[in-house]
Amino acid sequence: MPVVNKARLMQLYSSLRKRFGYLNWWPGETRDEIIIGAILTQNTSWKNVEKAIARLKENGLLELSRLSSAAIGRIEQSVRPSGFYRQKALRLKGLAAYITSNYKNLDGFFSSETGELRKELLSLDGIGNETADSIILYAAGKPVFVIDAYTKRIMERVYGIDKEMGYEELQKLFMSALGHDTRLFNDFHAQMVELGKNYCRKKPLCAECPARKLCNFARHLQIY
Repeated sequence: MPVVNKARLMQLYSSLRKRFGYLNWWPGETRDEIIIGAILTQNTSWKNVEKAIARLKENGLLELSRLSSAAIGRIEQSVRPSGFYRQKALRLKGLAAYITSNYKNLDGFFSSETGELRKELLSLDGIGNETADSIILYAAGKPVFVIDAYTKRIMERVYGIDKEMGYEELQKLFMSALGHDTRLFNDFHAQMVELGKNYCRKKPLCAECPARKLCNFARHLQIY
């Protein structure tokens, strides 16, 4: 496996920060909204999530306590723009009901040690690694690195990471190299999302990419 250490990762991060600036991500005004957005963003674009969040807000459902008691049809109608709306409505209601029935508030839910909180989230229906870690990092403010499709693609192209590397193995690579820095993890992940959306697409725009000088894929194409 290629050597990917802190120096190389920080070189990539610096090149992205220079292009995009500090991104102050995740886009959400409250912890409830961040949790809701983490589920809605499964298998869809953020533009569609924004439409669904706007509808939830219009319908007074942008709070976990409201979702837990709302009729499933109301939730489905609100989240329809995000796709897979029946599935997502059930997941939102299930998570909201779980938190509100087992904890007084989100402070109580998030009081667990990071590993225990992650196990608890993963035990719930429809919560996978990326969704759980997004909630932990962005809503709970605990240091865990989120791996998404953009991050995986970028690491494969820039550093030649094996395509078969699993979620937790790639996450361990970041966290063992970078330590446990919530603010860095937050912005680094946001930078990777921005790079993946705008340059490191399925059909990449290598000539304009801020990471091209570091990238094995661009070097192979002789794009510097």
